[in-house]
Amino acid sequence: MSTNHDAAEVIKKILSLLPGVDCGGFGGCGKATCAECAEAIASAKDAAMCPAVKQETVDEIAAVLGVESVPAKDEIAFIACSGSAAGKARFAGTAGSCREAVEAGFVRGECKSGCVGVGSCMDVCKFDAMKLEFGKVVIDKEKCTGCGACANAAVCPQYIIRMVPADATNFIPCSSAEEDDEVVRKTCGFGCIACGECERACPEGAVSIIDNHAVIDYDKCVGCVACTVKCRKKIIVDTMHDLTVLKDKVAFVRCSGGNRASEKYKEMGIQTCTEAAKLNPKDYGLCTTGCLGQGTCTGVCRYGALTIVNGTAKVDPDKCVGCKDCTYACPKKLIVMVPYKGTKMVPCSSEDDYEDKAAVCDSGCIACGDCKANCPNGAIYAEGKHAVIDPEICEDCKVCQYMCARGVIKEQVVPEYIFLQREALGLQEGE
Repeated sequence: MSTNHDAAEVIKKILSLLPGVDCGGFGGCGKATCAECAEAIASAKDAAMCPAVKQETVDEIAAVLGVESVPAKDEIAFIACSGSAAGKARFAGTAGSCREAVEAGFVRGECKSGCVGVGSCMDVCKFDAMKLEFGKVVIDKEKCTGCGACANAAVCPQYIIRMVPADATNFIPCSSAEEDDEVVRKTCGFGCIACGECERACPEGAVSIIDNHAVIDYDKCVGCVACTVKCRKKIIVDTMHDLTVLKDKVAFVRCSGGNRASEKYKEMGIQTCTEAAKLNPKDYGLCTTGCLGQGTCTGVCRYGALTIVNGTAKVDPDKCVGCKDCTYACPKKLIVMVPYKGTKMVPCSSEDDYEDKAAVCDSGCIACGDCKANCPNGAIYAEGKHAVIDPEICEDCKVCQYMCARGVIKEQVVPEYIFLQREALGLQEGE
């Protein structure tokens, strides 16, 4: 009798240490109520069975059980999706649960692997750690206890909520299984294109491409900047470092042709670069290779790094993170990636003869060859009817700028390197 009484007392003491919010069997302990969990803990003498308690509580439970303490499951939930391409707006207010939304199916152009945003995970969260903001489920790290209820397969039919270490600093918010990177870019600005740069860059072998998206093995991750710097899309969330600083390349627009084309297309009622690109520029006295000025590139830039200035797209290297989305959006392929470290660039890609070029643009390269002939490092070469500077050879000596009669050559100005930037690029003092 006393034994039963002692066992009941142990269970009672354990129950008093548990959160006391019944998770309905969705949590990591697998029990419907905290009372059932307390009984299971007493029976199995597993002080860390409840994933929602911290180390201090695990220690107390171990003392009640009369066993040595074990490490607590110190985890939080993470949603491996940052976009809204899985039909969030379409499903809002029309589906009773995420499972209903997924079973209803996706339409052409939607991500089949992302968060549908109905909020079934929010319904099972007993700690008020999840909320819907502008159609996106957001997790409050301070409130999340790591119970695991939201990550239960019965709750999230997309299987995109993962339990990660509470002290993790790097996250990859994408679960796309799409094989075609062009489709990913068109579908979602935050989608992983499975390029593998992060996997190759990780010194610990902590990043792998699984089912066409990158996944971090937190048992190996040490929180360095390697994957963040090398990510082509710059989607890796790094809570320790500034993504707008940690980059090796930024975008550059190979045109500085002014607003002539932009104004002409606007007069014609054209609103997108894609529409403008279908026309023959020569019919309107415009440059055949210049910027169309309708801002398709600015629309895909998530960092506000691209603006239309005087009818031509311009890049702010301070804001650009080097994700390359704009290079894919430009129908004329005028945007290229150049080293962030700064160099001289020729913002022109015209293949027209001098007379034709001069007639439509007063800031284009006329292929006179003065810059090429005077470059002491042989960093300049002719490509068709315009000059190109090889940034790997250019030493920023400024001779080409001095020799250019039209003042075409521009300098890619960047702020001074911070320590992490230099370290990430492997730069030595003086470089």
